[in-house]
Amino acid sequence: MSRLLLVRHGNTMLDSGLRFWGKTDVKLSDDGIKQAKQLRDRLVKEEINAIYSSNLSRALVTAKIIAAPHRLTPIACDELAEINFGILEGLTFDEISQLHPEQARAMTGKSIPPRFPGGESITEINDRVKKFLPCLLPYSAEETVLIVAHSGTLRLLLCNLLGLDLHHWRQLRINLASLSIVANNPQSVTLELLNDVSHLSS
Repeated sequence: MSRLLLVRHGNTMLDSGLRFWGKTDVKLSDDGIKQAKQLRDRLVKEEINAIYSSNLSRALVTAKIIAAPHRLTPIACDELAEINFGILEGLTFDEISQLHPEQARAMTGKSIPPRFPGGESITEINDRVKKFLPCLLPYSAEETVLIVAHSGTLRLLLCNLLGLDLHHWRQLRINLASLSIVANNPQSVTLELLNDVSHLSS
């Protein structure tokens, strides 16, 4: 497996930092485009061999901005799309707590939360993420692959790559426009960088 650069998309017009936008295809905001360009500048000297992205526009546009200097075309993958939050789509956690208190308790408990009402379960999205993993097999350890996706899918991808139980999914923080790096060593897969946003400026 190759060295992986894991990137979360930039901020959106409908504020992905606060609201649970899952399968809803919200667009990058001006700030999100600026963040993507800052990621592009940070990664411009990387020798990137392939770029994969969620099929949702906020991730795909972020990927295209980063890809431009490398003359690569991002490959859009349905498997990397964000969790379908069902009736919780677009709500803040405070709104979920008021409107759906039982669901809010399940989301903050120690166990894996059940299916989001009208949407997906964590097990279902994890099965979806697993279907993406074979895409990485053709690349050698000397090659670098960039993956642009979402908080939920990137956290589950990390759990699968690092051999972590799904219960650790909620313990990983992936901020907007952050960079994480996973390296493939002869003995094991190693997390070299997690949730770094040092490239972002106001």
